Amino acid sequence: MKNIIRLSMLVIFGALLLASCQKEASNTTGWYYNDPRFGGFQNHPGYKQETGPGLIFVEGGTFSMGHTEQDVMFEWNNTPRRVTVSSFYMDETEVTNLDYREYLYWLRHVYATDFRYLYRQSLPDTLVWRQRLAYNEPMVDLYLRHPAYEQYPVVGVSWRQARDYSSWRTDRVNEFILIREGILDPYAAPQDQSKHFNLDAYLVYADNLDLHIDETGRGPDGKVEKLYKDPSTLKEGRRGGGGGRQGAFADNRRWVSIEDGIFLPRYRLPTEAEWEYAALAYIGNHYKERIYERRLYPWNGNYIRNDSRTEDRGQIMGNIMRGRGDNMGVAGALNDKADICAPVRSYWPNDFGLYCMAGNVNEWVMDVYRDLTFSDMAEFRPFRGNVYSEREITRDPNDGMIELTPDAEDYFDVTGKILEKPVDAEHAYNRDNYTRADNRNYLDGDINSLIPAAGEDWWNEPERYSEYVEYDKDSTRTIESTDGMYNDGDWAGKEWGEGEYDPTNPKGNKGTNMTSLVTDRARVYKGGSWKDRAYWMTPGSRRFLDEKKSRADLGFRCAMTRVGSPTIEE
Repeated sequence: MKNIIRLSMLVIFGALLLASCQKEASNTTGWYYNDPRFGGFQNHPGYKQETGPGLIFVEGGTFSMGHTEQDVMFEWNNTPRRVTVSSFYMDETEVTNLDYREYLYWLRHVYATDFRYLYRQSLPDTLVWRQRLAYNEPMVDLYLRHPAYEQYPVVGVSWRQARDYSSWRTDRVNEFILIREGILDPYAAPQDQSKHFNLDAYLVYADNLDLHIDETGRGPDGKVEKLYKDPSTLKEGRRGGGGGRQGAFADNRRWVSIEDGIFLPRYRLPTEAEWEYAALAYIGNHYKERIYERRLYPWNGNYIRNDSRTEDRGQIMGNIMRGRGDNMGVAGALNDKADICAPVRSYWPNDFGLYCMAGNVNEWVMDVYRDLTFSDMAEFRPFRGNVYSEREITRDPNDGMIELTPDAEDYFDVTGKILEKPVDAEHAYNRDNYTRADNRNYLDGDINSLIPAAGEDWWNEPERYSEYVEYDKDSTRTIESTDGMYNDGDWAGKEWGEGEYDPTNPKGNKGTNMTSLVTDRARVYKGGSWKDRAYWMTPGSRRFLDEKKSRADLGFRCAMTRVGSPTIEE
């Protein structure tokens, strides 16, 4: 009897064990997931996004975007409007000199021989510290390089340089993830610009493999002719199966695709709405969606001093100019303890855990500046600055092979990135959500919003409205708008900053036919700085600067999109 009971229990236990080990199957076809015998199609139940290095999670929501105090400048460029921001990630601090010097070190190492200008054009402009009636030469020489300033925010960086840094950071973080997961073997940074890891190039190659499937349902790495300059570079860096390191091929490997969920989304500059939402951090002062105290600054109250009943009472909450000629207080009782910038983890973080969202340095955001953006913006994820692009490759409709577009000479620019071009009119034809590549002026002066005046035909005046595409010096395509409303001047056929210097008119070296300081390259910056008064510390305040210019009080921090659920479950 005892033997029968034991046998029954063993059978029941075995049945439960088999049931627990049963593979998950598709509820539409019945085929098993993650099984090579059934095609190897994969799913990823319970996927959770990894928090990238340096980032803090910012849970999204609705808020009133715009000014929170009197518009003493009477600019009317930030009228309050309720919008919704999706959850995202943002750097805990501003990007530091140490962070940026790591980027410069990599560029100098990779482009040690060819294309050295890529390193030089990424250097911050240290001359921004100079003032005609101030002695700032020590900052010119020391601020970027000296170890004493390693944890200080990098300044003198243009919007374009900040964008390029974000792109580089995306590649390096995802490359490290592949190394950490044993997919790529660690190797020294190569000396050839075409052989380093680039996320877009990797994904294009991984998505177009000509795989041979054997009886196990697995196949070796394939090759698309002429798609990647040197596919063997990445092949040799991969870890093969069986626990050993393989050569160019292994019979149980494949390239990682976007569906695997291993790669992180791209680092980028935050949008203006994201930055302002993160700075206000209303998560700390609401109860069941009821905000019981509106914030003027990134902390509660209407004061720039700490009003808590602690030993910190009376301390300045951010690095600003308290008044005329007062950068830091009186000797022996320095208040903000910073004559210029301060280390990025100074003062108190806001309720999202973000440091220096007011004061220290202003920060670049992605948006193109327009006075009336707040009147035109979308209610969900508002942003002005979209220029849609497509890759310089096409797919053969018969065999799916990758080919160059008719007007392209290569798949890559000199940095190894996939070449892109603005979306052409043919691909935008008959769409409802957009009809052209460049949407920086949508509803704000472009052809869709211009109303012809009596006796005038704006659509037939090319000097008032036109668009052209040109190549810049590093062979990447850029699109420039010459809308009459935002004409930035004629520079003898060259872009702003590339024109010829006229020695006969040193004070007038500006483009002719300039109609506005606000152009399609005017980018928003926010936050206030060590040189600003308290007025500019409110998150709703906004100013602009040409994307190729920089300042001694202007830095940046990166953001990343949150995928999937807008909340992080504990």
